[in-house]
Amino acid sequence: VQLQASGGGLVQAGGSLRLSCAASGLTFSTYAMGWFRQAPGKEREFVAAIGLTGGRIHYADSVKGRFTISRDSAKNTMYLRMASLKSEDTAVYYCAASRTLDTVVRGESAHWGQGTLVTVSS
Repeated sequence: VQLQASGGGLVQAGGSLRLSCAASGLTFSTYAMGWFRQAPGKEREFVAAIGLTGGRIHYADSVKGRFTISRDSAKNTMYLRMASLKSEDTAVYYCAASRTLDTVVRGESAHWGQGTLVTVSS
């Protein structure tokens, strides 16, 4: 199983970015997916998760209304659209995959990507 996160970069506060997570080596439609992030000197934290069909979605309170998670089964890819970015959104963003949405949300996913760095300048 391989999860390849991409799309990170440097953006000004108030700007937008879209992260992608391309999955391979698994049957994408049978896995819940999610995003976590880890800022310098801080623990990894949950950002967003999406169920098998996209019908169930969870967001961390800190990103509700600003971030949108989605998935495209035809492309075996998950996305995170980030808008109204703040300096506190600066972190390495990781994608994760697991059989159930609950295990994704709890950070207990079976599979993790390598991370992509998002830097928001104020």
